[in-house]
Amino acid sequence: MRVVQVAEFGPAQNLVLAEEPDPTPGAGQLLVSVAAAGVNRSDLLFRSGRYHSGPPLPAVPGGEGAGTVVAVGPDVTGFAVGDRVLGWGGIGAPGFYRELALVQQDKAVLVPEGVDLAAAAGLPIAWLSAWHCLRALAELRAGETVLIHAAASGVGSAAVQIAKDLGATVIGVVGSADKQRWISELGADHTLNRHAADIVAEVERVTEGRGVHVALDAVGGLAFAQSLKAVGSGGRVVALANVALAPSTVDTRDFYPKNVRINGFQLTNLMRAGWDPRPELRELLSAVHEGRFTVPIDASFPLADAAKAHLLLESGDSQGKVVLTIQA
Repeated sequence: MRVVQVAEFGPAQNLVLAEEPDPTPGAGQLLVSVAAAGVNRSDLLFRSGRYHSGPPLPAVPGGEGAGTVVAVGPDVTGFAVGDRVLGWGGIGAPGFYRELALVQQDKAVLVPEGVDLAAAAGLPIAWLSAWHCLRALAELRAGETVLIHAAASGVGSAAVQIAKDLGATVIGVVGSADKQRWISELGADHTLNRHAADIVAEVERVTEGRGVHVALDAVGGLAFAQSLKAVGSGGRVVALANVALAPSTVDTRDFYPKNVRINGFQLTNLMRAGWDPRPELRELLSAVHEGRFTVPIDASFPLADAAKAHLLLESGDSQGKVVLTIQA
């Protein structure tokens, strides 16, 4: 089978197409013919040697994917050959930039008929993160206002839709006028260009001085400091990434007088600690199946063009998810 490997840390061109033997499922494993794999910031960071963890090289990136079960190992229950599934795992475990992936049965969920497998492949990281952060950590409720940084990203575009589904007002921060128009189409009530607007001042204006109830920050650096200033009394800030790869200058006076609650979220470490995401993923799949959510896919690339997918995501020009389309 064909796989894409990181043979050496460095630029996107270091992603190489290679051949590996077809795997055989062991106890509790599904062998999945991968239809699509999500491309995420974690893949970029691992490839460049800046990720916080990962296997030794050479290694296959890809923390999420979807496809069809072609074989099952001993002790597998609840799955059969022919089932459509989404799966997840750490980089190299299995790494979904491949034609055939071994997926642990407790890291797989059935995909309903009618849900596109490429869309399903984008749920276990970006969409699950947005869903859990807004619903479980921030406890966003109808009638509240949420500030979403990087609102045109995979996480951000999911968060816009999830927040609107909950009945919240959305203020989305993006980096261009085109992205402002796009997130408005997704449902954002107010859009801000981070290059042209004073984010904190604009939030104060839009909320008539009250501040937002929730700020979702997948950017880090300056955005985190802005979030602490932008939330109002009793507000909640959720920090789930540092795409800026920059430190944040924080003044405690920006949040403690307001009794602000700050939550950190890191998907991989939460799962390592024993959190089971399957119930929430099933809810998400059901909502997609019902038509409440659309998983926007900006671009899809064949496996051999994984480097192009990385370059697009690195450029900051993508809107929504970038995926690799692997099997028909």
